[in-house]
Amino acid sequence: MPKVALFKQDGSDAGEMELNESVFGIEPNTHVLHETVLMQRSSLRQGTHSVKNRSEVSGGGRKPWRQKGTGRARQGSIRSPQWVGGGVVFGPTPRSYSYKLPKKVRRLALKSALSSKVKEDSIIVLENLSFDAPKTKEVVNMLKALKVDETALIVTADRNENVSRSANNLQNVHVISASQVNAYDLIKHDKLIITKEAAERVGEVLS
Repeated sequence: MPKVALFKQDGSDAGEMELNESVFGIEPNTHVLHETVLMQRSSLRQGTHSVKNRSEVSGGGRKPWRQKGTGRARQGSIRSPQWVGGGVVFGPTPRSYSYKLPKKVRRLALKSALSSKVKEDSIIVLENLSFDAPKTKEVVNMLKALKVDETALIVTADRNENVSRSANNLQNVHVISASQVNAYDLIKHDKLIITKEAAERVGEVLS
């Protein structure tokens, strides 16, 4: 079983913790991880792009000139694509880019992301994490005590309003609960700061 150091909120040592081997100790599958991140990024796309085709642009109720005898090319409508202000051919229309991968694939990707954090020594487990009030300074002081100066993902067991609001003003810090843990957020951030309870819960759910 992989063992990691356990820290207190003030950065002091609090012993060691054994993590679930089937979740935090597997060989990361980079291909599955890549596919899952692509899926998550695709789902974030709004897909609101739109152009007007010839049925939607204004004008063109009648034939611009008669079919024969003018010496000009025959035309049926000023809404045709070759006219300035005409409709667009095969342009982008609103659509959803989201798609789903099998549940087992997504679960393997999540395990791979967590295991890679352990392998890279980029995981910090806290004995407990709580603030009396939402204060950005509290998070800044905690990160200094833990010697974290990179992007950080903080995972709490349940939604913690004080912790979330304290980190809102910090661009490089993101806070989620254990039930919201996902591969994209894990890969996106350099350090994973997770509470002991959250680590136990994630290990229990994914094993």
